[in-house]
Order: sequence, then C-alpha cells, then structure tokens
Amino acid sequence: MHEFSDVHHPWDTGRIMSVDIPLVFNAPRRGMPPRHFADLDRDERRKAVADLGMQPFRADQLARHYYGRLEADVAAMTDLPANVREKIGETLFPPLLSTVRHLACDAGETRKTLWKAHDGTLLESVLMRYTDRATVCISSQAGCGMACPFCATGQAGLTRNLSTAEIVDQVRAAAAAMRDGEVGGGPGRLSNVVFMGMGEPLANYKRVIAAVRRITAPAPEGLGLSQRNVTVSTVGLAPAIRKLAEEDLNVTLAVSLHTPDDELRDTLVPVNNRWAVAEVLDAAKYYADTTGRRVSIEYALIRDINDQGWRADMLGKKLRKALGHLVHVNVIPLNPTPGSKWDASPKTVEAEFVRRVQAQGVPCTVRDTRGQEIAAACGQLAAEN
Repeated sequence: MHEFSDVHHPWDTGRIMSVDIPLVFNAPRRGMPPRHFADLDRDERRKAVADLGMQPFRADQLARHYYGRLEADVAAMTDLPANVREKIGETLFPPLLSTVRHLACDAGETRKTLWKAHDGTLLESVLMRYTDRATVCISSQAGCGMACPFCATGQAGLTRNLSTAEIVDQVRAAAAAMRDGEVGGGPGRLSNVVFMGMGEPLANYKRVIAAVRRITAPAPEGLGLSQRNVTVSTVGLAPAIRKLAEEDLNVTLAVSLHTPDDELRDTLVPVNNRWAVAEVLDAAKYYADTTGRRVSIEYALIRDINDQGWRADMLGKKLRKALGHLVHVNVIPLNPTPGSKWDASPKTVEAEFVRRVQAQGVPCTVRDTRGQEIAAACGQLAAEN
C-alpha cells in the first residue's frame, strides 16, 4: 500500500549497517505458496497431521515448536523422529520466506528486511526497538493496488496477496530476532505488530484476519501478542472497516486519510473515488462505537499539498463531529522516494498544522520517525532489487 514508510513510518537517520545474503533468483511462476502450518487453525492442524497417519498430539507438538519456540525449521525439531520430520517438512513446512538483505540504523535498533517468497516475490518488514516496546511493521501484500501517487509501493502496483502463513512468519521471525538479540539493545521481546508495510491489509481481508488470530492466540496456539498491540491500517475500504468491527477483535484501526476534503483525496488516495471521506469516517465511527477502541487517523504531511492551515481546521472539525473523543491524529513527516516531486512540509508548517488540529479538540501528535537512510520508504528496497 503506502504504509510503513513514506507514509506511516519514515524512519530516522542513523548509522547504516547492511548485511547482504547471496540468493539465486530462479523463481517459478508467481502464485500463492503451498499450504503451511501457519495457515491452519487448531482443528485444521490436527486434521493435517491425521491425514499424514500421525497421532493428534503431533499437531500440538508442532505448535509448541513454531509458536512457542519460534522454530520454523523442521530439521531442528529433534524430539520428532527423523522419518516424521521429513514427512512433516514436505507437507506442512514448505519454504516461505528467505532473507535477501538486512539494513539497519539507529545503532541497530531499526532493522529493515527484504524477503523473497517461494515464487521470487519480494516483500519487506521492519523491526523497530524503542525504550518501552519493540514493534514490527509487516506487509500484507507484495506491492499494492491502491495507486497512491506519493507512495513507492503504490506506484509499483500489486504483485499478489500474501498468504496467512507469509504474514504470520514475518512476525515469528521478528519475535525470534528480538529473543536472540539480533537488534541493538540486546535480547528482548516483541510487543507490537502494525500492518503498515506493503499492501492494503483490508484488500487481503480473510488472510489478514486469520493472521491476526494466529498472532494473538495464546502460545502455543499462536504467538501470544496482545490484540490491543496490533494495528491494522487501511486507506479507507469502508465496507471492510465495518466488517472488521464485527470480528470481536480488540485491534487498533488506523485510517490513512491524508486530507479531509474529497477534491484532493480523490488524487492522493484514488480509492476515495469509491468511498469518499464522509463514508470512510462513518465506517470509522461504526468501528469505534462497536469496539470502544480509539481510531488512529494517519496524515502524511506533504509540502504545499495537504499542509494548509484551513485543511488542519477542517480535519479537526470533521473528526470531532464524526468520532468525538475516540480519535487521534498521527501526523507523519513524508519520507520522499527518490525522484519524487513530493516532499515533507517544513517543521514550522508541521507545528502549526498540529496546533490547529488540536485547537479543534482532537489529539494530534507527530509520529516518531526512523530510518530515512535505509531505503525507508515502503517498496524502495524491493524496487532496488
């Protein structure tokens, strides 16, 4: 989509550390990967194991390895008989994602990973360590079909949806990296997941919801993260927002609004031609009313495009009317992609914009930015490769 970089997470500067991992790109035809253990819920796992002629307890054993110990390599599951490991590896643990490249900055506390899927598809995730949390920003699609003009991913177009397992495995890998001290600051624990990487999460709805359930189910049924620490973003697919409200999940909804008026949003976020601002905010209100959760409004501030004071006033008024106290605005300094005509607003303009939104009674803050030196804009690293 747009999300974790040029729009949502324009990571800060810092010393860059790069690790390149040799890889042969002899990919087959692109398509969804074979069924993986992480695609399956508990009943499906037990059936899959039974279909292999094994006892049901093997399904729970595998769940303890994958979700509890964060182990995806069947060869390392040494409490399984060798002949069983081979059969399980072939049928339930096909290769999903292999690392092409790591880029790190912020004393190693921000690490972006370029992944290659089984079919040669490239996707990205970013692991960010803060003083009070560790967050992984994950992709839900390879590329994006939303076509937002200021976004590297959106301009590249959509390659395909990611499978549930491909989504979950980005989180498992991040949790393992934190546990093993692979990011600056030593060993730690992954606490937050944001669906703000490549792709529009609600355009891959079924698999994203399944992934959220795997990520948040208590170990060893899932990775055991709190639903309240999971954020699902969208550019404003109103019917899907309403559907998400009825999933009985306590995740945070983030709406990438970027401007409060339809005239400009039709250009910045082309899906607005189908679901206009009023309809998006009405769906967001339904989400807030149904779940009791505050909605996050994402606003990438672009110099001389959407940073005018009158737009800040309009934004505050519309949000206050639609969502009351259940809203918060994240102003995001744009991280321009190479060769782009789009640029970040000056800090004085940014401060005035925030002040005017707040003056309407709506909480508004500037998002902490990280990693501008590591091809931070979503899709840049994949495009370079």
